[in-house]
Amino acid sequence: MIRATTLIFGLLVMSTATADIQRTPSGKPSLGGFYDSGTLTPVDRPAAFGDKQFMSQEEADDIVKLQATGLAAANRESDPNREAPQLGGDGNNGSGAGGVGGYNAFWVDPGSFVSEVDGKFRTSIVYDPPNGRRPPMTMKGMGNMAQNFASFAYTNDGTASWLARAGDGPFDGPETLALAERCLLGFSAGPPSLPGLYNNFKRIVQTEDHVMILMEMVHDARVIRLNSEHTDEANRKWLGDSIGWWEGDTLVVDTVNFKERTGLYGGDENLHLVERFSRMENGNLLYNFTVTDETIWIGPWSGEYMWKSTKDKVYEYACHEGNYAMGNILRGARILESEYTGPVAGSGED
Repeated sequence: MIRATTLIFGLLVMSTATADIQRTPSGKPSLGGFYDSGTLTPVDRPAAFGDKQFMSQEEADDIVKLQATGLAAANRESDPNREAPQLGGDGNNGSGAGGVGGYNAFWVDPGSFVSEVDGKFRTSIVYDPPNGRRPPMTMKGMGNMAQNFASFAYTNDGTASWLARAGDGPFDGPETLALAERCLLGFSAGPPSLPGLYNNFKRIVQTEDHVMILMEMVHDARVIRLNSEHTDEANRKWLGDSIGWWEGDTLVVDTVNFKERTGLYGGDENLHLVERFSRMENGNLLYNFTVTDETIWIGPWSGEYMWKSTKDKVYEYACHEGNYAMGNILRGARILESEYTGPVAGSGED
């Protein structure tokens, strides 16, 4: 009698728990909807937290207050009659000498909360390795980072000083510019999807055979084929080739066949990504991922954070439309080269 009562109670609890998750006609969790993946939880654990995996409610509140105070102060400094504080930008628009900056604080929208998982506030999105930080990069990985950010990292001194260094210059042609500068991939949309300074919204559309994730950053659309096989490895894509399957109520997505340069800065064609999407009873989505790329990082690394369900919409990020910046960057570089009088690598003058 006791065993039977316990079994019935367990089934009732299970039925109640699963009833709170919206499902498709086939019984799978419905992941469809809009999500805000912006969060103040850092990707890598700050040194100030040491070995602490979790932070207190008070520490989480302090981070939220600090962010709000910082943005409010920055927005006050962005008075049109004053010099606005600049955030980021490329070599010609960047923070180097003479640069004008890419954005001011008005446009920044990194999120307004610290991600909470299982009732705890983690000190970083990365949870493996246990120190909460991505493993060190290989020499190739560091080279890839330098190449990916060459046009962003160049310090603008008003001259074509890149000519003094051997090798490709940061503005030699469209192919030498950063992928985000060319509107090919976003700053943080990945995959894997990491929170960024803005455009953190997602939309998921789900059928029995496919799941589509529309990322607000550069309006990339990932189409995941369910219960399928990977295409030939010769068919490589910016977002990789994604297939998925259900493990209980969790959608598992396996992605390979990336191009030589990926949306995960530093990653290359050997990137192997495994993601897990789990719908919570409150409508939020728990996003878990594991990155393996042995030619770039000395070991795999995993992260997890919450995407918050929202009624807000994904707006079009029309990066290509009116993208005069890329053409102007190249034209400006040619003008600076024609005016350059300094040493030139390989000419005997360096």
